[in-house]
Amino acid sequence: MFRLFPVLGLVLGLAACANGQSNLQKPAEPLGNFKLGFAEVVAPNLVKGPVSRDASAEEWIAEVDKALEERFRRQAGDKYYHLGVSVEGYVLAQPGIPLVFSPKSALIVRVTVWDDAASKKLNEEPEQITALESFSAETVVGSGVTQSKAQQMRNLSANVALQIEKWLRRMQEEEGWFGGPEANPPAADPETAVTDSATASDSTGDSA
Repeated sequence: MFRLFPVLGLVLGLAACANGQSNLQKPAEPLGNFKLGFAEVVAPNLVKGPVSRDASAEEWIAEVDKALEERFRRQAGDKYYHLGVSVEGYVLAQPGIPLVFSPKSALIVRVTVWDDAASKKLNEEPEQITALESFSAETVVGSGVTQSKAQQMRNLSANVALQIEKWLRRMQEEEGWFGGPEANPPAADPETAVTDSATASDSTGDSA
């Protein structure tokens, strides 16, 4: 737990990350045979970072659980996997902090993935993932100035769910999780489909 303090302190100068909420507007890319069974979110060792607003473990559990459901229920694989997520630490930038500090909001979680059919963990050691606030016109001067606590928590939870998905895709590529890369069907090329269709029509005509 104690090593989280320096990590949380460093977020004051880190760059923002991708927007997990806007990313949900895009069609879901297949994640092999992944289908979400359940997501278990806990926060037994929650640490509040420096110059942060207060947020309870219950509030974080509710927000992170909602974000995981929104992101991973879109996957339509044929095997169930479960996500165990422990919320470890956070910084919610607050108003009134001098801009010279460039306060950033951040959320740190640890993630374990369970294979339901095999009844075993895919990763023996939990993966630590850090998500930062997204860059936008609102966050240029710090999200603490322009966003409410609820907005900050919602955005960070969406961002951490996106970072978890990116990690899962990396593990699929590197370790063969969820059937490996070959389990993701390639997207159809519209131009190729038109060409194939025309070729098939010509072939049918020649046969006639």
